[in-house]
Amino acid sequence: MLLVEPTRLCSREVPVGSNIIMDRLKTSARLMIVSDLDHTMVDHHDSENLSLLRFNALWEANYRHDSLLVFSTGRSRTLYLELRKEKPMLTPDITIMSVGTEITYGNSMVPDEGWVEVLNQKWDRNIVTEETSKFPELTPQSETEQRPHKASFYVEKDKAQAVTKALSERLEKRGLDVKIIYSGGIDLDILPQGAGKGQALAYLLKKFKTEGKLPTNTLVCGDSGNDAELFSIPEVHGVMVSNAQEELLQWHAANAKDNPKIIHATERCAGGIIQAIGYFKLGPSLSPRDISDFKDYNLENVNPDYEVVKFYLFYERWRRAEVDHSEMYIASLKAHSHLSGVYIHPSGNELPLCDCINALRSHYGDKQGKQFRVWVDRVFHSQIGTGTWLVKFNKWELCGDKRQCCTTTAILSSKDANASDGFTWMHVHQTKSEDQGKDQSTWLF
Repeated sequence: MLLVEPTRLCSREVPVGSNIIMDRLKTSARLMIVSDLDHTMVDHHDSENLSLLRFNALWEANYRHDSLLVFSTGRSRTLYLELRKEKPMLTPDITIMSVGTEITYGNSMVPDEGWVEVLNQKWDRNIVTEETSKFPELTPQSETEQRPHKASFYVEKDKAQAVTKALSERLEKRGLDVKIIYSGGIDLDILPQGAGKGQALAYLLKKFKTEGKLPTNTLVCGDSGNDAELFSIPEVHGVMVSNAQEELLQWHAANAKDNPKIIHATERCAGGIIQAIGYFKLGPSLSPRDISDFKDYNLENVNPDYEVVKFYLFYERWRRAEVDHSEMYIASLKAHSHLSGVYIHPSGNELPLCDCINALRSHYGDKQGKQFRVWVDRVFHSQIGTGTWLVKFNKWELCGDKRQCCTTTAILSSKDANASDGFTWMHVHQTKSEDQGKDQSTWLF
């Protein structure tokens, strides 16, 4: 039995700033997706989060290992982290927050100090506070949304244009060079002139180009006025999701209606992003969640990441009774598990893999009719021998309002280096994530 101590082989000592990304990718990213969150990647009208989960499965199965995921949001760090607790979101490689005024890297969200220096030019937040206090039409947003390089307010739509013009003139007279963005029919943000979602993206692209790792393709995704700048960056592909707000559609009609690289999707939110990947032929666009039965589907590029996504998708469907209660499935799982394979439970208990698969029988349909979802995040693989792969990922379960996560290390093998005959699970080791102290006695795989 091949035993691996999970943390030593899979830990990633993260360097400072963008080197986190540069060091992970040996070459240019195959695809970089830069997406707004609210009503773009995240559909707040989709209680089951199906479009988001479809995107998650597609990304982790086909793109995570050689591409970059960037979330570009108007939310502050505080509200961004709140959203992550509410929705089944993936961990991005780069996070752009507070309408392009903050750039951070990796899971630990290391800030980009170079971007801070850029934004300090002709900016004084004290002057902004002083001048905005003279406008009774402006209602300050919550304290969490007031950032070093962003002042945020609410203003009624019929007063926005006049306030923006007068405020801009006042700040210019005070020696500041600012940008005022109005979006969502109510939100007014004041930023340094060099800030914004578009400028933050341009800064990143320039950085990657300097390193000789400019992404092969970049797809920007948005739904509102503060996303317009993303679509202004030359050479990027762009998708306005079907539920895009009128302010963004009007900007497109006035500025980019003849640009063939920008489309208005017919699907909402993350579904529109998947649609754009296929439309522009940027890579695989069939989410594993859209495959009803994997035994009838032949995957062209077999990889261990896809195997992990496929297994946990089956696991979800089995417990939701969305596949047939057939012994054939159990037999197939056992055929792809090594006879001496071991599963180490988060509790520390060690069990034969085949016993764990046998135990699945009694759990068929135990989550039927419940809001039960399973997804994986940060799936990374490395080949550790001929036909042998080490895969590390976070496995999440959602049942009602209860979420649980385990850091998982798996060893997969195949008869040949190309894994054309599929994978055999050799070893699975799960440990509780740092923020998951809840009872996991009923945890399976």
